[in-house]
Amino acid sequence: MNTNESRTAVITGASAGLGEALAEQLAGRGWNLILTARGEERLAKVAERLDARHLAGNLAWDRAHRERLIALAEGRVDLLVNNASTLGELPMRRLAEADLEVWPEVYELNVRVPLHLAQLALPSLREQGGAIVNITSDAATGPYETWGAYGSSKAALDQLSNVLAAEEPDVRVWAIDPGEMHTRMLADAVGEEESAQAPPPSEAAALIAAIIESRPAGGRIEARYFEPPRGAQE
Repeated sequence: MNTNESRTAVITGASAGLGEALAEQLAGRGWNLILTARGEERLAKVAERLDARHLAGNLAWDRAHRERLIALAEGRVDLLVNNASTLGELPMRRLAEADLEVWPEVYELNVRVPLHLAQLALPSLREQGGAIVNITSDAATGPYETWGAYGSSKAALDQLSNVLAAEEPDVRVWAIDPGEMHTRMLADAVGEEESAQAPPPSEAAALIAAIIESRPAGGRIEARYFEPPRGAQE
């Protein structure tokens, strides 16, 4: 991956939480940013503050929006961060009572969208020796009650990342678990009081930025345990 300031990163779910925090980290390291999220007003404010390009819209079920997003890079994508995701129905339910009508949207945004964006960006990522960050969760590996829809979709994203890493040797592909963070998503899942006890997303964002810059081998990484290897490539 090139280390000059021409590097371009595409980040989904970038108007708040981890997406916004990671955008801040990469902007501080000289990256050019292309940001997307559903809400135009908040996304525009983040983009203006970080001198980034942006395109608001709903990634799920909108192939044209995804194509326009990657087209904004004008053929130069060094990094794709698939951060946008959804929990599904709220309040979250045990599998015995789960509303299966909601599951297609969960899998669309959490699994199919990351793959489609990767497909669109791969020609440039191969050329640049770039990288893909798929944001996963410990719900992908732990038997957490009521997290069945979200957790199983993230488990699918983990395996998709594994296979993509094997198929694309010129591109780094990581499924990165940021750990618990005080975000709107966690508050929706467990309540604001419990969510407030988690660390801010800025902590995970700093670790993810370090992973991106040091370029370890592709695979699943728990950010809180990551230590850059000696002589890591930047």
